[in-house]
Amino acid sequence: MTRFRIRPARLATLGVFALAGLIFWISFNTAHGTDLRSDSSMLRLSDLIQERSRKNAELDASSAAVRSQVDRLAQRDSRSSGEENRKLSGLEKDAGTKKVSGAGLTVTLDDAPPNATAQIPGVPEPQANDLVIHQQDLQAVVNALWKGGAEGIKIMDQRLISTSAVRCVGNTLILQGRVYSPPYKVTAVGDRARLQKALDSSPAIQNYLQYVDAYDLGWKVDERKSVTLPGYSGTVDLRYAKPSG
Repeated sequence: MTRFRIRPARLATLGVFALAGLIFWISFNTAHGTDLRSDSSMLRLSDLIQERSRKNAELDASSAAVRSQVDRLAQRDSRSSGEENRKLSGLEKDAGTKKVSGAGLTVTLDDAPPNATAQIPGVPEPQANDLVIHQQDLQAVVNALWKGGAEGIKIMDQRLISTSAVRCVGNTLILQGRVYSPPYKVTAVGDRARLQKALDSSPAIQNYLQYVDAYDLGWKVDERKSVTLPGYSGTVDLRYAKPSG
């Protein structure tokens, strides 16, 4: 009597089919019958980010109102001299927690049109990265304005302080817990001539302006006779990592 023997190749084939079936079942169970490649999940993530950004803005406003009330109560009950109060007010202004007003500049940076092509003969056609604002571009503007003697700077509607970090992810800006899309507006209070000179003499900005000419990226500098920057309203506590143990 001849026994039926399963060949190793046939056994391997059965194993592959079993594994494939398991993968299909896991995929179906994870997706619950939906299309895993659908853009809806990305849209939900985008909506969540925008909602968190809006919530952070509300919390910032609430925190600023409470801090202002605390400051008023502290000044009312303070027994400090007028000179001490003036020194404290000056320190708060330098720290960026008090609003500042005066003449200044607003610099606007924007992505190029999606269908942008090379505007200068001999320049290669743009890649995707050539058509969007990068973190280094925004940072270059901020650095130049500080170098030009800015008394205060804000990006969009937020005041910058010494611990503010300009971070871009893709073509969006994440600043102090809130998300922004281009065009980006950077406003500084200070001597307009000095601020403009600092922008003109920045090598990083000169490099950016080459892309403005070549691929139609957005760049605009507006003089402001009078502008008011809000005081920074977020937390000033420093957060840092500690080694475990």
